Amino acid sequence: MAEPVFGNTRRATRRIRVVSSVGIVAAVLLAVLLVPPLVQLDQQAVDLAAKLRPPSWKHPFGTDDVGRDLLLRCVYGLRVSLLVGIVAGVTATVIGTAVGALAAAFGGWTDRIVMRLVDTFSSVPHLLLGIFIIAMFRPGVGPVIVSVALTHWLSTARIVRSEVLSLRSRPFIDAAISGGASRGRVVVRHLLPAVLPQAGLAAVLMVPHAMWHESALSFLGLGLPTHQASLGNLVQQARGSLLAGDWWPTLFPGLFLIIPTLALAGLAGAWRERINPRRRSELML
Repeated sequence: MAEPVFGNTRRATRRIRVVSSVGIVAAVLLAVLLVPPLVQLDQQAVDLAAKLRPPSWKHPFGTDDVGRDLLLRCVYGLRVSLLVGIVAGVTATVIGTAVGALAAAFGGWTDRIVMRLVDTFSSVPHLLLGIFIIAMFRPGVGPVIVSVALTHWLSTARIVRSEVLSLRSRPFIDAAISGGASRGRVVVRHLLPAVLPQAGLAAVLMVPHAMWHESALSFLGLGLPTHQASLGNLVQQARGSLLAGDWWPTLFPGLFLIIPTLALAGLAGAWRERINPRRRSELML
């Protein structure tokens, strides 16, 4: 009797996790899409008479060191961080999928050369390589997206390559080749559609990773301009307030970064179990 009860409890826990993750993601999307046009307030408006006010009915998240409303700043910061995460994550996934599929489909020297390049880039820390790339541009959203996308496609390339290599030995691939299908047609019509679920999962997991990477760059002063609201900039600007005992300028931007990350990770876990329920290994992104 213990095994069915355990199975039911596990399914119920999984269902709660998925429902809560979907609710959080929906709330985040509604906030970043609806709050800026509906709330007719300037998130850059300075009010020195109200600086560093603790959370209240007027300012639910309090105010920062120049009197700006932190709730509005966090929403705008989350909007920018999500934009960077989604665009950079999708771009990195497209690059990694193309490179991994190319290496596995052609094999031979192509596979060896491509994967040695992947190993070479992987030996350099992502953050260090991202700093090198972003140093060549002016601070802004575009350079941050380019920096994150060009440093985070490597793991996706490995995942797609392993999936394509396993698919190449399947009977339907041999049948397609025997029927006269070219290598390019086999890749486009058979291999890529088969790896799209894994590539989509990699893209979902890449979004929070890219958000954290952008926050790290902005926290170091190398990402977005300091006047532009992003979660990394908000945390960086709140360091002095935290040392003075004012906790809210650091807590709420941190929660806006952590909670969507956990929600996206929960959705990715459910997706992974759905596309391959027997596989429990984590995708190391």
